[in-house]
Amino acid sequence: MLNGKSVLITGGTGSFGKKIVETIFNTYPGVKLVVIYSRDELKQFEMAQYYPANKFPAVRFFIGDVRDRERLIRACEGIDIIIHAAALKQVPAAEYNPDECIKTNVNGAQNVIDASLATGVKIVIALSTDKAAAPINLYGATKLVSDKLFVAANNIKGHRDLRFSIVRYGNVMGSRGSVIPFFLEKAKTGIIPITHKDMTRFNISLEEGVEMVLWAIENAIGGEIFVPKIPSYMIETVAKAIAPDACLEYVGIRPGEKLHEEMITESDSYNTIEFDKYYAILPTDADKQKFIKKFGAWDVEEGFKYNSGTNSQWETVDSMREKIKKYVDTDFKPIL
Repeated sequence: MLNGKSVLITGGTGSFGKKIVETIFNTYPGVKLVVIYSRDELKQFEMAQYYPANKFPAVRFFIGDVRDRERLIRACEGIDIIIHAAALKQVPAAEYNPDECIKTNVNGAQNVIDASLATGVKIVIALSTDKAAAPINLYGATKLVSDKLFVAANNIKGHRDLRFSIVRYGNVMGSRGSVIPFFLEKAKTGIIPITHKDMTRFNISLEEGVEMVLWAIENAIGGEIFVPKIPSYMIETVAKAIAPDACLEYVGIRPGEKLHEEMITESDSYNTIEFDKYYAILPTDADKQKFIKKFGAWDVEEGFKYNSGTNSQWETVDSMREKIKKYVDTDFKPIL
């Protein structure tokens, strides 16, 4: 699928970027070019140690910010596929610095669209978040706007052979700034802070996120928001999986946080189809039958919603512990 293609990854030095670059080189040895686009020169330097030019002649490190439209256009010259992973993601930081979050998550999204239209890109897959569904925080609101921009971009592509689609999923196990590395560190003190005893989140591994993006590159028609069928977990479950005898300290919900997350709202149900491993929220003016035929899909029930608190799949302490061992820290041992 990617052999002979040129791929650009925005935010390519982040957790997702590192994993998808690793997967591309392991799976598609004939890839023509992999451009890692990000603004942090130190992270690019560190990542380049794993991908030296003499062993990975297809790799390029391109310093730039998605806020910089002209730089992004230059980076996209000759690119076939864009995977847009760059974002400001920390909920409390976005609440305190809303203008900075908007510049990256909204203006940056439009710049990716403009660069794609200007340079002959064929496929754009943008990463979204469960926080974009019925958002109550600034981060989620910016990602909802970003999703809307990418969906609407299919209306302005003209005669270009170009499609824009979105992948939306929940908390990624072990990603930078996420709860599992935080709990692993806090467990050393014997005290783990918990926001709320009933709080839940969706759970996905980096590997599953990468697999979903690669699937979307190959299968998307354009305009879909793809949502995976994944389990939920209680925040307390994660704490008990990491340090079963630690003291849990309840600290309260932080600004902008929800008790439960949604990936598909009840209002979305009228435009949502379901198939095998995924759901797809379609544009409101889409030819639904075209998508149903393409994916072998069916309509969800009216009033359907996909909420981490009412999910039918749940992680247990044991399953969470095994996934942490597998996906997050190979040396992990429960702290007793």
